[in-house]
Amino acid sequence: MDETRYLDRIGQLVEPGERVQAHAKAEVGGGLTPPPPPDEAVPETPGRATVSSVLLNLLAPLATWDRGDRLVDLIGWGIAGRGAPGSAASRLHRAVNPARPDGKLRHTLLAVTDRRLLVCVTGPVKVLSSREDDERSLAETRIAWAVPRAEVASARVGWHRLNPKRLRVDFADGSWLAFTVPIAESGRPLRAIAAALTG
Repeated sequence: MDETRYLDRIGQLVEPGERVQAHAKAEVGGGLTPPPPPDEAVPETPGRATVSSVLLNLLAPLATWDRGDRLVDLIGWGIAGRGAPGSAASRLHRAVNPARPDGKLRHTLLAVTDRRLLVCVTGPVKVLSSREDDERSLAETRIAWAVPRAEVASARVGWHRLNPKRLRVDFADGSWLAFTVPIAESGRPLRAIAAALTG
């Protein structure tokens, strides 16, 4: 899908007089992320992650244990965000990764306006989509989460493991969350987001 079409749709979602300064299609980085907000937290079962649960997670990915999954994420991908339950990063992560996903693929769009940082989610997308599918997905794009720019402490793009294009957004409450694009895609949109947030 043409990336400029995202800009047109985001422009329709913002408040009157609000100007979009940068936008990018990106996904939350792989790895350990902040825990969900307290009202959505699922109590963990007692015990600790064992070597056997980690091995089982690697050998049979559909059989999961929360602590084992988190350890595998930490070892395989590193840390993609930090923050207390209910922090800005925790709420943002939950907004783009709901607790009960419907199993359909959606894209995450970041947008910086002169007032806010917006995180939008497209409608369901298909791997092999037609023009009509793309238009339907774009028409269903909505703002999933927004925060005033004053609550963003900093943003920067840098290396993380083998990916040179990881955007880290730090919030005023001390939490942070990372976003990435595939290695084959340009990092220019993420750098534009970082520049707009810090400029």
